[in-house]
Amino acid sequence: MGVYQQKIWLITGTSSGFGKRLVASVLARGDRVIATARDIQKLRAVFPSSNPNLHLAELDISDNTMVIAQRIKAALAVWGRIDVIVNNAGYGVKAILEEGGALAALTQFQTNLFGVLNVTNAVLPHMRERRSGTVVILGSRSAWRPEASPAGLYAASKAAVQAIGETYATELRPFGVRVLIVAPGSFRTEGVHAYPATINTRIPAYEDARNTGMARFAAIAGKERGDPAKAMELLVDVVKGEGRAKGREWPLWLVLGRDAYADIRAKTAKLLNTMDAWEDVATDLEFDCEPMNA
Repeated sequence: MGVYQQKIWLITGTSSGFGKRLVASVLARGDRVIATARDIQKLRAVFPSSNPNLHLAELDISDNTMVIAQRIKAALAVWGRIDVIVNNAGYGVKAILEEGGALAALTQFQTNLFGVLNVTNAVLPHMRERRSGTVVILGSRSAWRPEASPAGLYAASKAAVQAIGETYATELRPFGVRVLIVAPGSFRTEGVHAYPATINTRIPAYEDARNTGMARFAAIAGKERGDPAKAMELLVDVVKGEGRAKGREWPLWLVLGRDAYADIRAKTAKLLNTMDAWEDVATDLEFDCEPMNA
């Protein structure tokens, strides 16, 4: 494979979960990967073999803008360019909103939203200059299921980052940079439901609801039907225009998993039904007549 055909990917959060599988899939296609994680030692344990197409780098996306910019600058120097940036790193706060409060929200958004903005913005000047590139944002079907307490802050962060992805798509289109928003359902990845409840202000009235919600998530762990390796194979297909994506139009949204399809269809149907029920009174709100010209 010639170098001009070989894509260079930068992927965040690759020590486990989707990120680890995505690295394996990309390397199997002959592309190069800059795999990043907060803990470089853990990353070396996950990828112990020496592969000339794999470069490991430390990157904590919760760091400040300047530190992240320096990390991305070093990543760009490895092979001279980045063709695909995959914003995969993230985690899920479990908190009743009144118990977690703004402090839990800030922690959640620092990684899942602000981290994505900082990493992406650090890569974009390079992509805009080359007038080429792909930005991938890992969202979640949870953005359409914020009622699944105590994951409301996680759902809000994913709804926010998905909205940012849509804006990026508009702003970057003139520069030849594509955006892909991925919305996975439940997949069997390590530790995805392992985080304990965040309680900054314990409120006894929520004890039963919190315990029930946490038990529901714990019961799912390790039993998810989604295969993360298959999901990441499809993601690589889409980015490269190969396999199951060959000949298909580029999607802004890539929804992954039967459960994600069911949940998102249910939410959009509920919204449309509510709009239909209220449209007659909620749209008849204009001025009775236009003001006369003076």
